[in-house]
Amino acid sequence: MADDNLFSGLEKLGLGKFSDMNLYEEENEKEKNTADAVKKSQEEKKTKEEDVLYDKSHSCPVCDNEFKVKVVKTGKVRMAGSDIDLRPKYEDVDPLKYDAIVCPKCGYAALARFFSHISEQQIKLIRANITPSFKGIDDKSSTYSYDNAITRHELALANSVVKKGRASEKAYTCLKIAWLKRGKAESLGVDVKDRDKVIAAIKAEEKAYLAKAYEGFMVAMSKESFPICGMDEWTFVYLVAELAYEREDYASAMKLLSDLVSSRVATPKLKEKARDLRMLMQNKV
Repeated sequence: MADDNLFSGLEKLGLGKFSDMNLYEEENEKEKNTADAVKKSQEEKKTKEEDVLYDKSHSCPVCDNEFKVKVVKTGKVRMAGSDIDLRPKYEDVDPLKYDAIVCPKCGYAALARFFSHISEQQIKLIRANITPSFKGIDDKSSTYSYDNAITRHELALANSVVKKGRASEKAYTCLKIAWLKRGKAESLGVDVKDRDKVIAAIKAEEKAYLAKAYEGFMVAMSKESFPICGMDEWTFVYLVAELAYEREDYASAMKLLSDLVSSRVATPKLKEKARDLRMLMQNKV
């Protein structure tokens, strides 16, 4: 739409054509192009996520149902680093979303590393306490959103409680949910309504899951043998120390880190991470 009367005085100069000029047409066009570019980028990212996934078949150990879940192809995503609590970060696609396996028929769910390890007694507990109430889950989407992934992991956590799973399994599942909450917060667009409040709420949920992970890992440390959830002793000690730091249990964290740094078998890289974490706590102990 033209800016009315801004150039009316130019008509007497023979430049009446400027009466239809939009003062900020170029800027508006730039904004439109930017918005289109962002939308295109998001679409390309979604396509890329679909491209690194494939359907993997599973047989449910609880109900014998044959089903498929989305799995990230090996070597198709590039790691971009890790957070202080060892959460792996990747470029473009977050494989963490695809770690929980859910049977769409009976509701049995677990992280991939635990899915097949279930006893007859645990199967009876799932059939009695999960299956009768389970109403199904979305298994038709070409990719998993963070909300979808979180729901799948929460179902895995509920299953681990119902089947009386090990403390380490429950703690590790809590840790994975916390990481997914963090990923969700990081992925929120700038146009989300009340974005700061939404992020604050997600961060509070993440913190609650980290606290439960710490609680369970402390139990596992005293009762279970290594490796725990695929972690060797000193990687596990570092993780628990970091979770203690998050809980502001600085005394426990410092004790664990001191043990790690003085270990003869812990890797130099892990010791360096331990020293960095100790530095963060120097003024808090």
